[in-house]
Amino acid sequence: MFSQTVEYALRAVLHLAHMSPAAQTTDQIAQATRVPAAYLSKVLQSLRRSEMIKSQRGVHGGMTLQRDPETLTILEVVNAVDPICRITSCPLKLASHGENLCPLHRRLDDALALVEDAFHSTTVAQVLAEPTRSIPLCDGLLAEPIARTRSGSPGARSGSPQARSGKPGARSGTSAVKAKPRTTGKARTPRETS
Repeated sequence: MFSQTVEYALRAVLHLAHMSPAAQTTDQIAQATRVPAAYLSKVLQSLRRSEMIKSQRGVHGGMTLQRDPETLTILEVVNAVDPICRITSCPLKLASHGENLCPLHRRLDDALALVEDAFHSTTVAQVLAEPTRSIPLCDGLLAEPIARTRSGSPGARSGSPQARSGKPGARSGTSAVKAKPRTTGKARTPRETS
């Protein structure tokens, strides 16, 4: 139902909101969200034009979220890259239908209205704060801000094997949540990622 562009834009915005206020390069965002960098670059351009994100040049440059995640809705992100098109007149251009939709197209538009309402009433902050064992984005690869391990060495991310063991490159034999390998190359829908 939603384009790959919508999925990628939502992943990028969720990642930037999670990493805020730190700037992220396109490559960092691409790696964390498993989006091809060339495609992501075009998606980020659309988000910049919509003033949802801004870019900073320089040594510590990159992309940051310009909007407050508490007020930025999922619908705004969707509409910035691939707007939901409601059915307002007969798609078949039947003169007898005009603006009076047939039962099929009325039901399709009703479904679109429900999606639009759900996205309008959901903010980026709500998605990130939702209590779940599944972290939004690809198999738990949502990058976390760099934290210090118990030993005080920088570079490990909290929850990573390094952070749990305190040793760089260490792997833990057990995990509370085991990632399932992807079996197809198609993008996951929001239902599949939550």
